[in-house]
Amino acid sequence: MTENDPDGESVLSVTDAALANVLELRTEESEPESLGLWVEVDGTSGDAYTYGVWFQATNDAAPDDWTGLQSGLTIVVPADSVPKMVGSVLDLNRDLLAGGMSIRNPNSPPAPPQASPAMTGPPPDLSGDVAQRVIQVLDHQINPSIAAHGGRADLVAVKDDAAYLRLSGGCAGCGMAAVTLSQGIEVAIKESVPEITKIVDVTDHAAGTNPYFEPAKK
Repeated sequence: MTENDPDGESVLSVTDAALANVLELRTEESEPESLGLWVEVDGTSGDAYTYGVWFQATNDAAPDDWTGLQSGLTIVVPADSVPKMVGSVLDLNRDLLAGGMSIRNPNSPPAPPQASPAMTGPPPDLSGDVAQRVIQVLDHQINPSIAAHGGRADLVAVKDDAAYLRLSGGCAGCGMAAVTLSQGIEVAIKESVPEITKIVDVTDHAAGTNPYFEPAKK
């Protein structure tokens, strides 16, 4: 059982106040000297992790678990939780009404992927007459033209009088994508499929190599 700090940074430290609390609680356990404090990430709540904290035999720690020793207390973080907890601090809860202890963790769960408005709910049905005619325009008029620049346009959904398109290849993040969409693709689709009066671009252009939209710099 060894301490294996990732990049030299402690995974979990305990404040003096919390340490005194933990050691007092451990005295109530059977064979307290053999027990370590185990802490793991057991889920998420909003944009924060939730934790499981318990006493367990120190010798149960696996080689890949993180272990640390602080004032006679062995702290164990299971391997799966280590990257999620680097730099964390166990402290007494500052909310006196809540009591207990809390963990200050500089790490957060990854944000869930954001679905585009056209892609929420079940997969769209593109088998309808209008959708198929839009696809025909894209396959026979639009894509052969923009393929010369490494681009492609695909129909994502048709809803009411709107066609939702996603650009890819050379068109994703291209500074001229808006012009291509409004002056080329939109005109061709509206002329061939008059039921469509609006084209909605759901491409994540900010992810392209040369985006025309950039998030504000902090």
